[in-house]
Amino acid sequence: MQTQPKLTDRKALMRNRARADHAKGMFLHDAAIEEVQDRLTLVNRGFTRPAIVTGYPDVWRKAVPNAVIVPDADVLDLQEGAHDLVIHALGLHWADDPVGQIIQSRRALCGDGLFLAVTFGGQTLHELRASLAQAESEITGGLSPRVVPMGEIRDMGALLQRAGLALPVADSVPLKVTYESPWALMKDLRVMGETNALDQRLRRPTRRDVLIRAADLYVQTFMDNGRIPATFDMIFMTGWAPDDSQPQPLRPGSASTRLADALGASEIKLPK
Repeated sequence: MQTQPKLTDRKALMRNRARADHAKGMFLHDAAIEEVQDRLTLVNRGFTRPAIVTGYPDVWRKAVPNAVIVPDADVLDLQEGAHDLVIHALGLHWADDPVGQIIQSRRALCGDGLFLAVTFGGQTLHELRASLAQAESEITGGLSPRVVPMGEIRDMGALLQRAGLALPVADSVPLKVTYESPWALMKDLRVMGETNALDQRLRRPTRRDVLIRAADLYVQTFMDNGRIPATFDMIFMTGWAPDDSQPQPLRPGSASTRLADALGASEIKLPK
């Protein structure tokens, strides 16, 4: 039996999260919460049995009143069919099995329930990743795992479909933050609880000369108007638990009106 590859060291992840500063380091979560609330107002229905999957329950408790809050563990503590809304909140990038997380969320939905996830996309921290990779390659001749792999938006809709959700939609909301220096960014990542928790990471501190070279490369390549940018690519995904009330595609060949008539165009018959 093939086992799921282990991506994340959960003990390290929980340690990083415990060290996060909830007063200063949660601005990305706050931005995600505001976006989630805006999107929910556009859905023409109310939700009475919501649940939120998150590693930061105190931060996300304000997102949806009366929501059941569960940790983003490998096995989600959600009852099957118990919720009309499940929000997966900025934790999928640390999941060993993202599809499994979405499938568990779908199973927790009642018919026509909404799944809404926000996660970090593939452009997140691309400036830092490129600088670290070049610096380490130059100095040590190799590369070590430093930043968790994150999916591209073109793949996200497919994840929702694989999980059995209907009407899947994925879109990106890029957020660019500027810092005085790469060192300020690295400090901010610690405050966010988003430092390296990869299972295959180096188990010793990164060499100082690698970090200094990476900082120099970051400044040389990306600095603009005296500050360095950092991209956080937030991807929002929505899908619905299948239900008979949802619009269904017509059976092929069942149309009663020709497309040419609807467009007011002349039909050109192809040779057989």
